[in-house]
Amino acid sequence: MKKMGRILAIDYGQKRVGIAVSDVMHISANGLTTLPVNEVFPFLEKYLVQENVETIVVGFPRQMNGKESDSMKFIRPFVAKLVQKFPQIELIYEDERFTSVLAHKTMLEGGLKKKDRQNKALVDKISATIILQSYLESVRYKNERNI
Repeated sequence: MKKMGRILAIDYGQKRVGIAVSDVMHISANGLTTLPVNEVFPFLEKYLVQENVETIVVGFPRQMNGKESDSMKFIRPFVAKLVQKFPQIELIYEDERFTSVLAHKTMLEGGLKKKDRQNKALVDKISATIILQSYLESVRYKNERNI
């Protein structure tokens, strides 16, 4: 039986990057960390040596009309570098509309104090977790439907 690797999700921002990771069975998404942009590649180089990651899911920001948002001009070069540095890992985009709103809602429902809800690093990590959970659920749905 083939050993399954984890799936890593990235919520890329101009200042910070939220990272989440799945369990090896691809059942749940867990927030891993939030890093300044300049620390992402050194972190990934170490992490990908320690953990078997088969797929990287990157949040794809879209406008309400479905067109890509302006922030793609920052994400595309990042993704190009990801593909160049880690060509053996599958890369997938996942729609990230509403992830920040959902992250704030999750924090509110989780009972976090206002000060904690204003923690942008925590919002980014939760957003990455939501992106990954959305991806995992879409894969499960497709597998159940044999699409």
